[in-house]
Amino acid sequence: MILDYISFINEMIYMDIVTKDKTKLFKALSDINRLRILKALQARSLCVCEIKELLGLANSTVSQHLKILKETGFILEEKEGKWVNYLINPRPGDQRISSILSSLDFWINDDTIIVNDKKIIGNLDRNIICGT
Repeated sequence: MILDYISFINEMIYMDIVTKDKTKLFKALSDINRLRILKALQARSLCVCEIKELLGLANSTVSQHLKILKETGFILEEKEGKWVNYLINPRPGDQRISSILSSLDFWINDDTIIVNDKKIIGNLDRNIICGT
């Protein structure tokens, strides 16, 4: 009886962890600005200044969005000299992330905001935007 109870508790703890994991993934995708960041990073790696310019948001807001995307495994950051570049995680530990990233085109590629962002991304120049 006690072993059944312990087994039940362990199963509930496992289910809680799995559910929280899935919830984090969906939370990361629940904001248009995070989706815009993901789509932009599918085009090329960007620094915070470039993402801030693209989204028209404050540094702190962009940093919060990037933190959520990093914590869930969607993106990585790479230091390159004085730059910190953000890029799509090419080998996420969770296969659901790869699946989601590969289906973003299907779901939002023709969205007006995403189409406009694609045009802007090609003209973003960190040397001008970041003032260096």
